[in-house]
Amino acid sequence: MPTTPPARSPVESVVERPDILVAALSARALAAAARRAGRRPASIDLFADLDTRQLAEPCLRLPAEGLRLESAPLRKALARAELRGLPLVYGAGFEDDPALLARLAEDRPLMGNRPEVVARVKDPFRLAAILHRLGISHPPVAPTWDGSPGDYLSKRIGASGGTHITPATGGKAKPGWYLQHRVAGHAVSVLFLADGDRAVIVGLSRQWTAPTAASPYRYGGAAGPWRCPERWTRTLPAMVSRLAVAFELVGLNSADFLVTGSDLHLLEINPRPGATLDVFDHPPMLPLLGLHVDACSRRLPDRLPALSWCRAAAVLYADAPTRIEAGERWPAWTADRPAAPTLIGRDEPVCTVFGEGPSATAARRHAERRQRELAACAAMEMQ
Repeated sequence: MPTTPPARSPVESVVERPDILVAALSARALAAAARRAGRRPASIDLFADLDTRQLAEPCLRLPAEGLRLESAPLRKALARAELRGLPLVYGAGFEDDPALLARLAEDRPLMGNRPEVVARVKDPFRLAAILHRLGISHPPVAPTWDGSPGDYLSKRIGASGGTHITPATGGKAKPGWYLQHRVAGHAVSVLFLADGDRAVIVGLSRQWTAPTAASPYRYGGAAGPWRCPERWTRTLPAMVSRLAVAFELVGLNSADFLVTGSDLHLLEINPRPGATLDVFDHPPMLPLLGLHVDACSRRLPDRLPALSWCRAAAVLYADAPTRIEAGERWPAWTADRPAAPTLIGRDEPVCTVFGEGPSATAARRHAERRQRELAACAAMEMQ
């Protein structure tokens, strides 16, 4: 791994009592957003990375069996005295179990969409029915396969990160899974704030995959803001506001689309803050977590400032088993730095790499150059 430049601590050590709790499969981005908003976060996730530990106190790590948030250890962690009653901001990892989210909300304020809203949004068949009623294009979904080979993708309900998505090979979806008709196009995600009655777009990002033979749709990264084509400058904000009203969405959410020519096909709605916090949460944009909390209380700005400089956040995956030793010095343009010593398996995430540029494409290329530099350092150390 790299030895220069030295790592820069994102914050000074946290000694105050936390005033907000962030929880997700990986909570680092939420914890960093909370600190930028002037909050004192505690965090719960599956990794407790080095930078998350610098951002949050306490920083609790849950067992990572199957890369899912399990109810029993999560509820045990929340029972700690210093976490009782803290407002909860949740990220990825709760969409497949809205009932767990409901139990967590019994004794603490929930800064995000209500569990019943999450359940409605992440039910692929209810989502498809509502989108049909709204006149929003959406690839057809089905519980059984009635097409030719290659027509459908198999997806796990409520999953994130893309590793679960594969071409459908059987006639019927497994329990907890569904089939979605495959549509060609490039991926665009729309990050927006909502208050249940209307929505304000934060920005658009281009997203890409980091495919493997087993996971051809594995998430690779995002770059933005991506300039909205003029033909969508009116229709897209109106569409997002219709989604906010139809699903009673509040706070930060994202809508993932496939763009085919001049057509937009809505794939899914993510009813919580996500990976593009790293892309959009910087000046002159106001702290997004503060805006998220305000929007959850039905306080929504009329408009947001435009970002003129672009950022990218790309996931670096290990090409081979990689050992991270204690004392590794990480570049300042990395995040989600694993605690050491640890062994990262092939195709597992190593860290997040940032890039910048005058356009989303330039920012992505910058991040990818840095990925190659980091991967080359790791390969040299493995020899």
